[in-house]
Amino acid sequence: MAKKTPATMAMDKSGKPYEVLEYEYDPDAQSIGLQAAQAMGLPPSQVFKTLMTLAGDEAVVAIVPSDRELNLKALAAAAGKKSAAMMKGPDAERVTGYKIGGISPLGQKKRLRTFLDDSALEFDFIVVNGGQRGLQIKAAPADLLAAIGAAAAKIATS
Repeated sequence: MAKKTPATMAMDKSGKPYEVLEYEYDPDAQSIGLQAAQAMGLPPSQVFKTLMTLAGDEAVVAIVPSDRELNLKALAAAAGKKSAAMMKGPDAERVTGYKIGGISPLGQKKRLRTFLDDSALEFDFIVVNGGQRGLQIKAAPADLLAAIGAAAAKIATS
């Protein structure tokens, strides 16, 4: 087994099957998610990025494909709030306990409401950050939903 992170330990605790994937992280990449997908030889639509947001005044996690953008209005609606905005980087690191580029939806300091774009349900597996730069978790979408306690919703741009 590769490195242990709070994210991999959360998957272990969930009892759901998963695989750890590692790749060469490029801190200068324009898009971390797209660079990760390319480095692992996976379609960007199956490599999901974890975004920290504020829906109203509530910190909320949004997980969307690396080749698409988050639709903030759709996220706000899914969260039952009037608006949503991206969280500032230092705030995201403080809230999650992870560094930018290594923020995982799993094993965060505090469990937050989490929304996974419903396009994930089309795949046998998706990949999310494993809690460290260059470390990813590959698992079935249903297993990730259960391990994270997330809800599936249409939150990415088309």
